[in-house]
Amino acid sequence: MSEVESPAATAPLSTAPLSTYETSAAVIAGREAAFEARGLTKIYHMGEVDVQALRGIDLALYEGEFVVLLGPSGSGKSTLLNILGGLDIPTAGSVRYHHHDLTAAGESALTRYRREHVGFVFQFYNLIPSLTAEENVALVTEISTSPMRPDEALRLVGLGERLHHFPAQLSGGEQQRVAIARAVAKRPSVLLCDEPTGALDVRTGIVVLEAIERINRDLGTTTVVITHNASIADMADRVISLSDGRISGVKHNTTKKSPHELEW
Repeated sequence: MSEVESPAATAPLSTAPLSTYETSAAVIAGREAAFEARGLTKIYHMGEVDVQALRGIDLALYEGEFVVLLGPSGSGKSTLLNILGGLDIPTAGSVRYHHHDLTAAGESALTRYRREHVGFVFQFYNLIPSLTAEENVALVTEISTSPMRPDEALRLVGLGERLHHFPAQLSGGEQQRVAIARAVAKRPSVLLCDEPTGALDVRTGIVVLEAIERINRDLGTTTVVITHNASIADMADRVISLSDGRISGVKHNTTKKSPHELEW
């Protein structure tokens, strides 16, 4: 694959059957798969020691779905997220995004994929201290094809009155919301969040989760949040639990809770 193109221009997926977990998910979701991963294995070579982070992961994630990847530190959830986002490649197995095999893509194609299709939110905000909130978001919009205006993205996360504030003038939760605005300003089809509330207190974390929920609901962005906090799982469409590099369970929430209803 030399380029990652829009879904409309793609070839059909393999017709190999989905796993038991994902066949159930497909019926409930009734949506096209945005991601399909099969047999994902990841081994890190640490000197003379091999660390197996993923051990044969099979899953599908669907358009517009809100998924929580739940598990303790070392369960493989961050590794899986990085592979889905094109930041890492598996040792074995494959992952497809709308029929494009990301594991066969070169670095330039993965760069284009990340730029055009994926928004990232990390635990630490990675804002540039010398730029205002609006200017931090503009760093992304200036290189995007059809972005939101920076002020529009910031209003979407409730920061319309903080456009001209520098990071040092913002609380931790506000900085994280700037990071979310920056991630969604390019209108990605996928939002990948790595412990987005990990560095925040409960009250501030709820505000951040509200912003992520709003992106998923209002824009239809496929959203994946990884966390070790089981309470956050109640706001997802589907919860995929990981343990020791394997999927240990899948839960479908027939009734989702709002962030304010979560019991931390």
